[in-house]
Amino acid sequence: MTELDRPSPITRAVRGVLLAIVAGVWLIPYVWMTLTSFKSLDDILQAPAAPLPSAFRTEAYAEVFSSIPVGRFLFNTVFMATAIALLQVALALPAGYALAKLRFRSKRATFLLVLACLLIPPQVTFVPVFTLLGPVGLVNTMAALVVPFAVSAFGTFLVRQALESVPDEIIEAARLDGASELRIIYGILAPMLRPTLAAMFLFSFVYHYSDYFWPLVMTTDDHVRTLPVAVALLREQGTGVRWHVVMAGNVVLSAPVLAVFALAQRQIVRAVAAR
Repeated sequence: MTELDRPSPITRAVRGVLLAIVAGVWLIPYVWMTLTSFKSLDDILQAPAAPLPSAFRTEAYAEVFSSIPVGRFLFNTVFMATAIALLQVALALPAGYALAKLRFRSKRATFLLVLACLLIPPQVTFVPVFTLLGPVGLVNTMAALVVPFAVSAFGTFLVRQALESVPDEIIEAARLDGASELRIIYGILAPMLRPTLAAMFLFSFVYHYSDYFWPLVMTTDDHVRTLPVAVALLREQGTGVRWHVVMAGNVVLSAPVLAVFALAQRQIVRAVAAR
């Protein structure tokens, strides 16, 4: 970048202010949720829109941990989301590689079919998947939460697009050295696509970690129930909606996702910059 291409100090300042405003708009709901979790129910009923509690209380968090087994539900949720994300990354690599670098009949039709799958929400396929898993006894198991999402059309598309920018000469050189296709995919190309795969992992993890519909219909007891379902049940306990308890449950629910994002944000920025 030359001196003329660099933005002026005023441009950088305006850009920083605009970014701060956008970030503030996105953060306001989370900040309000966190502050509400420290209120008492009387504070919420008397002044629902008050930004600050009259006194910071932690009773709502104590009630969350006493009402539901947070540790078990959190483990189930993290295990489910991690397993799905890892499977999607592992299977999207060979699928994207085939669509980007191999030649076969109906390649274009296959790619269009992958794109068409992006338009189908999982709620549409709930009934057929449920009827397939029910007779074999997989309903109310971790397999029922993980297996239907092991393959990701979005992940396949993302990997395929990333591999389009990889020179074919690298693959040909690896073949001449005697590398197998699996070695090329997982040993050579996967490290080159690390930012893209990290971004894909994060998108998948956040989506399935926060998923409410599928665990709700596929689980019936606490053995495999996930934290989003359990937090939603906090609303139904007792008389009336205890918003401070619900907000405390949501803060507990969102904390692991924020931690994962903090660890993976550098890879996400690299993946976006690479585009």
